[in-house]
Amino acid sequence: MVAILSRRSPYDGSSAAWVTSVAYVATGDKHQLPRVHSFGTSPSKVVFRKAGCDIKGNINERGEHIYHIPGQENYLATGVNPARGERWFCSQWEAWWAGWRKAKV
Repeated sequence: MVAILSRRSPYDGSSAAWVTSVAYVATGDKHQLPRVHSFGTSPSKVVFRKAGCDIKGNINERGEHIYHIPGQENYLATGVNPARGERWFCSQWEAWWAGWRKAKV
């Protein structure tokens, strides 16, 4: 199902400024998408590394949520500390969907 939402933009003083968003909403439970990550929750419940879940979700000093995949420059030096909200992901898609961005190097 597709939901289309329109609302006035709070950033434009013009009364004609509208923002339109399109969202895909899963119906039923056959192909459920992971929920957006928030502190203390995890769509796949991967706090400790499971086999095949080798993407590291790290939070840097500025609070940015960044994921690292094997083979990237800083992958081996990057740690995962669940107490800080860091976690493991099983796919890049899951990391992206949870609001994390891919490391630049």
